[in-house]
Amino acid sequence: MICKQSKEGCVVLNIKILLHTCCGPCGVAFTGGIIKEGFAPVLLWHNPNIHPFTEYKSRRGAALDFAALYQLPMEADDFYGLRKFVGDVAADGDRRARCAYCYHARLAHTAKYAAQNGYTAFSTTLLASPYQDFEAICKFGRELAEMYGCEFVIRDFREGFRAAMDEARKMGLYMQKYCGCIFSEEERYRKFF
Repeated sequence: MICKQSKEGCVVLNIKILLHTCCGPCGVAFTGGIIKEGFAPVLLWHNPNIHPFTEYKSRRGAALDFAALYQLPMEADDFYGLRKFVGDVAADGDRRARCAYCYHARLAHTAKYAAQNGYTAFSTTLLASPYQDFEAICKFGRELAEMYGCEFVIRDFREGFRAAMDEARKMGLYMQKYCGCIFSEEERYRKFF
């Protein structure tokens, strides 16, 4: 990575990075930090795990709103992948492994897209959430970076997550209540019955 030394340490010089964006609020938590480091993020929306369709549309809309508010370019597919996601998780036979599948599938799409479109680096806003498995995401990111010849940029902005959520609320972004998949939604509501 190209760096310029400063009093603060190594500052990245306007490196274009493809940033998988899981939602608007996590975008707020992650993107501000990497912009301060000198990265120039291009956001990528690819989240076929989100269910139901109305939730998918709400989160996609919030990610697009976030991109517009921050004046960032965004590549946004409109692939509602519920059937494939559920089929792949069910085929594994262990729905508890769904998170690993989900991280890997979204990061694999991002890494492949980065490599095919001339990016030298990629990352994900999933790293900003204290509710996600940081180490698993990093492991998959490193593996896919090696496979596709792009750098996986790891930053830990979890400490600022709550402040970023407050900022997202002030911006009027949609705030979700669960990770997005049908199994997470079930776990969310099961405790009430």
